[in-house]
Amino acid sequence: MALASTNDALLANYVPVYVMLPLGVVNAENVFDDPDGLREQLKQLRAANVDGVMVDVWWGIIETKGPKCYEWSAYRELFKMVQEEGLKLQAIMSFHQCGGNVGDAVYIPIPQWVRDVAAANPDIFYTNRSGTRNPEYLSLGVDNEPLFGGRTAVELYSDFMKSFRENMADFLHACLIRDIEVGLGPAGELRYPSYPQVQGWNFPGIGEFQYVTADFRQAVAEAGHPDWKLPDDAGEYNDTPEKTKFFAENGTYLTEKGKFFLTWYSNKLLKHADQILDRANQAFLGCKLKLAIKVSGVHWWYKDDSHAAELTAGYYNLKVRDGYRTIARQLTRHDAVLNFTCVEMRDSEQPEEAKSRPEELVQQVLSAAWREGIEVACENALNRYDTAAYNVMLRNARPNGINPNGPPKVRISALTYLRLSDVQLESENWAIFKLFVKKMHADQDYCPDSQNFFKPITPMKRSKPEIPIEKILEATEPLEPYPFDPVTDMFSDEASETS
Repeated sequence: MALASTNDALLANYVPVYVMLPLGVVNAENVFDDPDGLREQLKQLRAANVDGVMVDVWWGIIETKGPKCYEWSAYRELFKMVQEEGLKLQAIMSFHQCGGNVGDAVYIPIPQWVRDVAAANPDIFYTNRSGTRNPEYLSLGVDNEPLFGGRTAVELYSDFMKSFRENMADFLHACLIRDIEVGLGPAGELRYPSYPQVQGWNFPGIGEFQYVTADFRQAVAEAGHPDWKLPDDAGEYNDTPEKTKFFAENGTYLTEKGKFFLTWYSNKLLKHADQILDRANQAFLGCKLKLAIKVSGVHWWYKDDSHAAELTAGYYNLKVRDGYRTIARQLTRHDAVLNFTCVEMRDSEQPEEAKSRPEELVQQVLSAAWREGIEVACENALNRYDTAAYNVMLRNARPNGINPNGPPKVRISALTYLRLSDVQLESENWAIFKLFVKKMHADQDYCPDSQNFFKPITPMKRSKPEIPIEKILEATEPLEPYPFDPVTDMFSDEASETS
């Protein structure tokens, strides 16, 4: 395979491309399914100069037999194949259920012995206002409760990651694994399960707040407002903002009580992320890789004053309050990457009644990460094979295009394409995708070493001291996003459609 050309100035614009492997590549029975078929696909990826692949490492597969009974053999077989085919790897610590979200084609619940705890302690799961429990991810309310055979939820995650390091030590030593993306909620995203399809949610419903009742009672008591209750006027999953008192014009979300709740609700997510990333940092200390988290692209109702769908998901983002720069600032403690979704979407493709603005949302979130000095990566939310979608990804990857004289002013660190499939590999789709990879690489040859085009990956150092919440909340001040050019280094026949 040809290595990078000597044009270092252009090479500094190179953005590596990873491809997400199928959800069930290791199936629910912990068997590496169809290795011969996957090897052929990996060969095609490598021949197309794809840099690597991303894979979910399912808690519900690895530790299914009982506490601390980890079985890694199928994943070791998979990782060895990826290594043999000359690809790098992004590994997701998937502490959530597969099944129930957009694109979920298989069902992999969290371990049964964990779910069994709910019989005596139903609050291990998130609960909506009507009392419906959601078993796809443990509630952050039990992060520090020793309910699981004497271990807390954070300790469950920590022990899993320590076992991963121990059992994948040879791959880590060989620098096969570039990122560890730490799952922090449903679909592996840092958010509440506010829009579950299995409970009847449909786009573009505003979703519902998920309640951690005991924690809120304590918070309002400490604030001197023991009479304040959790919102009971925020509607149901498929409501629109104006149908609720909470999100309507001059709604509850603008009152002192509403602001208190939304601050508490979003701050709980920040603390949840911080605790688990601290454990991840300890687990992978000294490894040459980066930690990452995924933030969901909740783009519907973005242009409504209330940003209702973002608020129910835990992103306290309004025109007068930045709900994403706080997350980016929290990540500076761990030198972690913010991975954001929906980078393939155009505003013009969304139904007008949803008040959806994915392009503006992506611009805001990427700008927030860059302002805080952290790396940001991206992935598409839905399967797309067309140049119109690829053009949006190219613009978001390098918002001001290729700089022929060196590194662009801003750029993402990597893009992960969702998802490897037979449809992607069909002749016409595959031909377009290969051109897309070439464009992401700034028309340069394949380059396996990130220090030649971005930053060297150094051994992980211990996380910095905890950042006071007051310092994090200073980042709620809204700032103008970085300018994104309407047309950059795109497929020329589609460039006009993205302007």
